Amino acid sequence: MSISLGLGILLPTLMVPAFADTPAIAAAANIKFALDDIAKGFTRDTGHRVRISYGSSGNFVAQIKNGAPFQLFMSADEKYIHQLTADGLVSAEPVEYAVGRLALAAPKNSPLTLDTELNGLKAMLVAGKIKRFAIANPEHAPYGERAKEYLEHFSLWQQAEPKLIYGENASQAAQFAISGSTQGGIVPLSLVKAPQFMARANYIELPNEFHGSLAQDMVLLPNAGEVAQSFYQYLQSDRARQVFLNYGFGLPAE
Repeated sequence: MSISLGLGILLPTLMVPAFADTPAIAAAANIKFALDDIAKGFTRDTGHRVRISYGSSGNFVAQIKNGAPFQLFMSADEKYIHQLTADGLVSAEPVEYAVGRLALAAPKNSPLTLDTELNGLKAMLVAGKIKRFAIANPEHAPYGERAKEYLEHFSLWQQAEPKLIYGENASQAAQFAISGSTQGGIVPLSLVKAPQFMARANYIELPNEFHGSLAQDMVLLPNAGEVAQSFYQYLQSDRARQVFLNYGFGLPAE
């Protein structure tokens, strides 16, 4: 049986006063570092602020369906946006803002050899040297779903599953992967490229052809005000797109 640790989000969220003109944004945890940078640029350029909550896309959908007052939802994939659209809970067509990528990561003192075909992980599983391995919870985190698919592609899911620690979201999985209490994990490339991560861990980018799409969509919600709409447009600007590139995302076609 796999291990699931409910430790909450370990990475801090952007904290700003909840003024009426400071919209609440629901954002997938994998864009934490990139979106923090973009939000700072938005405040610098416009004088407006946004209040960002980070978590798993599936959990945010449940909250929005239950009336959470978010004005913009930035998902880690398309599926959860489609659920809201089907329920009539969006105010416009969704827009793809980035394409996510996976990474295989391990603490600097881990004996795990990093390779794209997971031969190092397989060897350590066979030798019984993997005690804990981190991914986001595939039940409600798209990056967890894709990590599972990647393991399944190389016929390692059944061997790895008893050793898994599930992060409640992608950022928590990344924390587990570098904590030293695991031998590594499959986590978002966008998080491992952050300087605070690279100081503690090694990683390699994993090719996208061995798992499903991580096309990340965003959508305005019915109560979106002027600031939320302005931020939504800012996220599609060249300046924001460059930040996403800096953190390892691909960009949607023009």
